[in-house]
Amino acid sequence: MDNFAVYKSPVGYLCIKSQDKVITGIKKLAEKPKSLGEKSALMDKVFKQLMEYFAGKRKKFAFPFVLHGTEFQKKVWAELEKIPYGETRSYGQIAAAIGNTKAARAVGMANNRNPIIIVVPCHRVIGASGKLVGYGGGLEMKEALLKLETKK
Repeated sequence: MDNFAVYKSPVGYLCIKSQDKVITGIKKLAEKPKSLGEKSALMDKVFKQLMEYFAGKRKKFAFPFVLHGTEFQKKVWAELEKIPYGETRSYGQIAAAIGNTKAARAVGMANNRNPIIIVVPCHRVIGASGKLVGYGGGLEMKEALLKLETKK
């Protein structure tokens, strides 16, 4: 069973989940929940790294995590992890990179199911036109994360 803790961040409330000393989820909550869960040393470490990221001081994360999903989703998420900090890719580019040029919509659905936002950077995936489209944390958050990563 997952343990969870809720933290207040610059982008709102983040719920961090862990199981057996690995992180299994990071998601943005729409509002402050009634229960804030129970923090652990690992979850505190993850939140500290996220705060360093928000402060522009961290580009890569260093903690154990596991991604639960279908084989296709795992392929997409692995490809997302290859997108460098401050860069973007289109859904079509991700589809081509995993060997299925017709899977842009499916890539979008896999992004939507990404269990560990920010760390697995689905916010770095944009529409073919260069527009910001679809993001589980909301387009405002997606835009803020991309702006943060492109500050010089």
